[in-house]
Order: sequence, then structure tokens, then C-alpha cells
Amino acid sequence: MKIGLYFGTFNPIHVGHLIIANHMAEHSGLDQIWMVVTPHNPLKKKSTLLDDYHRLQMVHLATEDFPKIKPSDIEFKLSQPNYTVNTLVHLEEKYPNYEFSLIMGEDNLRSFPKWKNYEAILAHHGIYVYPRLESKSSADEAISTDSEDLDLKIFQKYATKIHMIDAPVVEISSTFIRDNIKKGKNVQPLLPAKVWEYIDHNNFYKK
Repeated sequence: MKIGLYFGTFNPIHVGHLIIANHMAEHSGLDQIWMVVTPHNPLKKKSTLLDDYHRLQMVHLATEDFPKIKPSDIEFKLSQPNYTVNTLVHLEEKYPNYEFSLIMGEDNLRSFPKWKNYEAILAHHGIYVYPRLESKSSADEAISTDSEDLDLKIFQKYATKIHMIDAPVVEISSTFIRDNIKKGKNVQPLLPAKVWEYIDHNNFYKK
């Protein structure tokens, strides 16, 4: 089974996440998409995050009507901060018959060489890339942007592992949602209905 791993803090999960996940499930050749809830992204302050299990519950609520999209708490069991390379090793050991690939936006692809052991990840796993507003028309153009941050020879070496998917361009951020809830704005259209109800019931993000 081919599994696409869509990592995120999902603080909170919103309709943009679901649009991308569903598009990957339907149009990339992947069999399932696992929404991997990250307890602690090394690039984010943990103090800004809602409790791990509340974020996981929101992902459950958001994906329960999508049989190809599954929530995952695999990183809850691993040491923190969470590094993708460690998670992949753990998943390969636990599910030896599964093939795991990463799902990321083009902005993350450009910063990928900053990830821990990124070349080892490329050597063993595919990457499915969805466009952002600044996206280019081809993989070569996409990975050559911000060339100061990239080892282009590495990307050329593993070019067959990078799959550019013509997914919808979605620019909704969890930060925008949190900020506007705090301001008392209506953000319901940006969230799955059950996720909005959960946030509203628990008075999350209002302080």
C-alpha cells in the first residue's frame, strides 16, 4: 500500500488541509493519506500549540467522512522535538509492507535541505508536492527557486522521487484562523463544521 504522509501541527486543521489531502488521495496514485499530527515541530514554539490530543481529535472529526484520509498519532510515541527522518524509520519498522512518501507544499520543498538527514529521506522516499501561490510551472523551476538554500545537485540526483501534483492552490493558514477567532471574527467557512463546533464548544483560541 502506498501511503502519503501529510505532516502538520493542525492547530487547527482547516478546509485547506482537507482539499489538499483529498486531491492527493484521488489524483496522485497514493492509496491513503495519513494526517500525521506533530506534537512539536522543531521550527515552532510548543507554547503556541493546543494540547496534542485536542488537535488529534479535530483531525478525527475532520476526516471521518473521508475513507482514504486517516489521522495518525504516530509521533506522539516518539521523542521530541519530532524529526521526519526518525518518524519514517519508525514507520518502516512498524509497517514493512507499506511504501511511505511525504506530502508538502512547494515552499517546504525549497527549504527541504534544512531538514535533518534530508538526503537520506530523498534516497528512500518519494515526495508529492502541491503548489503554493508562488509556484512555478515545472519541477525544475520549483526546485531552483531560492537557489542559495538548495543543493541542486541533490535534487537532480533524486528527481524521479519528486512528484509535482497539479492540486488546487489553497492559501488558508491556521495562524489566520486563530488570530481571527481571538478577534471575534466568523471563521466558520474555513473549518469543517464538526471542527468549528469542537473549537467553539471548548472556547479554544479566544485568549
